[in-house]
Amino acid sequence: MEPASSNAIAGVAAALAAVVAVPVAALSIAVAAVTTGSVVELGGCDQGGGAGGGSVLVDQQRVGASEMDIARTIVDVVQQRRLPRKAAVLAVATAMVESGLRNLNYGDRDSLGVFQQRPSQGWGTAEQILNPVYATNKFLDSLLSIPGWDTMEPGKAEQAVQRSGFPDRYAPKEPQAADIVAKFWTGPDNPAPPPVDGNPGNGAQQVSAKTGCSDRGGSNIPVDPGKVDPAKLPPGYTLPTNPRQAAAVSFALAQLGKPYVWGGKGPNSYDCSGLMLAAWATAGVGIPAGTASQIHAGHAVPNLGQAQPGDLLFIPGANGSARNPGHVGMYAGHGLIVNAYDESKGIILEPLSAWANQIVAIRRVAEPSTVGSHD
Repeated sequence: MEPASSNAIAGVAAALAAVVAVPVAALSIAVAAVTTGSVVELGGCDQGGGAGGGSVLVDQQRVGASEMDIARTIVDVVQQRRLPRKAAVLAVATAMVESGLRNLNYGDRDSLGVFQQRPSQGWGTAEQILNPVYATNKFLDSLLSIPGWDTMEPGKAEQAVQRSGFPDRYAPKEPQAADIVAKFWTGPDNPAPPPVDGNPGNGAQQVSAKTGCSDRGGSNIPVDPGKVDPAKLPPGYTLPTNPRQAAAVSFALAQLGKPYVWGGKGPNSYDCSGLMLAAWATAGVGIPAGTASQIHAGHAVPNLGQAQPGDLLFIPGANGSARNPGHVGMYAGHGLIVNAYDESKGIILEPLSAWANQIVAIRRVAEPSTVGSHD
C-alpha cells in the first residue's frame, strides 16, 4: 500500500485522535419532550440524526438512530411499491422482532440482515440480504403471496412469511411498529396501485416516505475537476487485489453519476451513508445505516497513512462537526475517494488530497484476511 503524504497525516492526526476518543456521553442524545403517539423523540437531528430522525423511545423502549433509519427505508420501499400502510407495519414489526431493526452480519444458522433471511432457504445471497432495500422487497414479495395477508389476525401474516419457531413474538410488536410507521408515512393508507403499463403518467405520482431530519449529509469540500474527473476513473487505476475490498470499492465506483437522494440506499439513488451500506453489503458485510452509526462500525484506523481501500472516511460536511461528522466517503485507493456528494453533484470521485485536512475519523468495517499489494 502506497503511504499517504506526511503533510496529509499531520493535517488529520489531531482531529482523528479527538474523534476516536470521543466519550460515549458526548455522543449521547438528550431527551426532549416531543411525542407522537407512543413515540418519544430524543432530539436527534442536531446530534446527527439522519433520514430516520434520530433516536426515539417507543413504549419506553429505545430505538436508535440507525434503527430508525432502517425503519424509514422499509416504509419508503413500501411506499415506492404503492402498497397498503399495513404492509409497512407488518414489515417493521417483523424487523423489530428478528433483528431489532439492525442490519446484522449474523443470526441463527445462516440467517442475516434486517429480517434474518437465510440464503440456504432461497431468500437470496448473503450480499443481497445484507442490503435492506433488497431484504425488504423480498419480505414484501413473500407477504403479498399469502392470500388474505391484510386481514389476518395480528402476528399471523408475519409468521406465515418467517416461519419462526417463536410465532407469538410478532403480534405484540405491531402497535409499536404502527407508531414508527406513522412518523414516515405519507398519503393515503391504501394508495392507488401503479398503472398496469408502468407509465407513471397514467397513474398516481411517485410517493416517498417522509424523512425524520432535513438533509444533513451533503459535502462542502470544493470540487476541482482539474485534479480528478468526478465522473471517470483515471488511466491506470486498478482495483484492490483483496476480493472483499474489491467488491465494496467496485460497487461504489459503479454508481458514479447516479443522483444523491437523502435517505437513499439504492439501487437508483443514494445518500452518502446509503452508498457505503450498499457497497459493503455487496462484499457480504452488513454495516449500520446512517453516518452517526457508521462512525462506530468496525474499528478506528489511527491515521491516513494506514488507510486501505474500502475504509470509510468521515468529514464534518455541510452541516456536521468534528465531533458529529455529517458526511462519509469511501477510500477507493490510488489517492481517490468515491462519495455521494450532494443533490447538485450526485456520486462523484474526488482526490484524497482535497479531503485530507477535513477528515476527522477513519473506520475499517471489515479486516481483510490478506491485504492487497497496492493502495
